[in-house]
Amino acid sequence: MSVRIRRGVPEDAPRLAAFAAETFTDTFGADNHPDDLALHLATSYGHSQQSAELTDPSMTTLLAEADGRLAGFAQLRSGAIPACVTGEEPIELMRFYVGREWHGRGLAQSLMKRVLDEAANRGARTLWLGVWERNQRAQAFYRKAGFTDAGSHVFMVGTDPQTDRIMARPVTRVDSGPSRSTYP
Repeated sequence: MSVRIRRGVPEDAPRLAAFAAETFTDTFGADNHPDDLALHLATSYGHSQQSAELTDPSMTTLLAEADGRLAGFAQLRSGAIPACVTGEEPIELMRFYVGREWHGRGLAQSLMKRVLDEAANRGARTLWLGVWERNQRAQAFYRKAGFTDAGSHVFMVGTDPQTDRIMARPVTRVDSGPSRSTYP
């Protein structure tokens, strides 16, 4: 498997929107009411939303391409910080998704290494995220990546308030292979 991780550009919006909606549905569709799922997808993963996020200076979108296909993505965002995140210079890992067919193949670990490099390059010293309290697989992955539970917050899926666990970890530069200068 040949994996390339690069920054997203505005031209990536259509395929990112489709991949994000597909991955979110694949992961959470069975556990959510169809109306709430549809509302969430429409407000979070539309083409215009992804275009705006790809050009937002407070965000960085990383795309993981495997064998030339979009296989995962991550989005870092500066902004509001929950009170339970107490580390210095925090940045949010707003989204981290890997397509189901790539689970267990090392792609998520490679993408997380790049996320940590990017967070360090942006001056962050703490990386935090929200993960659904019922998503045990994701929580286990984040624990293996050095995150610890810090608290909780409400995450809306359509009109359904759900509880996310807040997890955080210190940001340290990791050896992710080539130097940052080789990433597009």
